Formats: sequence, C-alpha cells, structure tokens
Amino acid sequence: MVMLVLILVVFYFFMIRPQMKKQKEMKKFREGLSVGDKVVTIGGIHGKIVEVAESTIVISVETGKLRLDKAAVSSLSLIHI
Repeated sequence: MVMLVLILVVFYFFMIRPQMKKQKEMKKFREGLSVGDKVVTIGGIHGKIVEVAESTIVISVETGKLRLDKAAVSSLSLIHI
C-alpha cells in the first residue's frame, strides 16, 4: 500500500504538476497578447496582431488577414514581418 502511494506521489510531481504549470503559463501568455505583437500559430503561420477580442485575434499576414482562436497561438515570432 505504501509503495502505491509513493508511486502516485512521484507520478504527480514528475508528470502532472509540470504539465499544469505549463498550461497556466500558456494561458497567461495568451491573455497577455496585444495589438502589434508578432506571433506564430500552431500551424506555423507568422503574423502581426491587428485586433484582439475575448477569445479570438485577427492577425495580418502577407496575403491579408486571418481571424484565429487565441488557443491557436503558440509563441511570439522572432521574424520581422
């Protein structure tokens, strides 16, 4: 019984806790997006934010504009657009 509890504790600290921390950081990042930020989507599209709504953003790309869900943004872009 003690071994089972130890395994669960180790599993929590090495698997579940880091994943929850990463999810919190991504949520904070996505809530902090603002107009003018250059971003990369999960699909690899680079663009500049031109409009921010509650759950969506509009990014400007070379061929026009795209409306995306905030969850589709993976990181800030280092490439000049």
